[in-house]
Amino acid sequence: MKKDLHPKYGEAVVTCACGEVWHIKSTRPEYKVGICAKCHPFFTGKQKFVDTAGRIDKFNRRYKKQG
Repeated sequence: MKKDLHPKYGEAVVTCACGEVWHIKSTRPEYKVGICAKCHPFFTGKQKFVDTAGRIDKFNRRYKKQG
């Protein structure tokens, strides 16, 4: 077998935007995620609807039927 064929596998730190940190094993040393099970609306039961910059209106204007 060839030497040094596989990447290094070791401890990694995952950090969520909410501040939650946990340790896993991976080939990368660090991960940053935007949402986790601690802060996701499905798991917390706090549903939020944020329409930043009118994205729904922008979508409707772009794809409305031309008549």
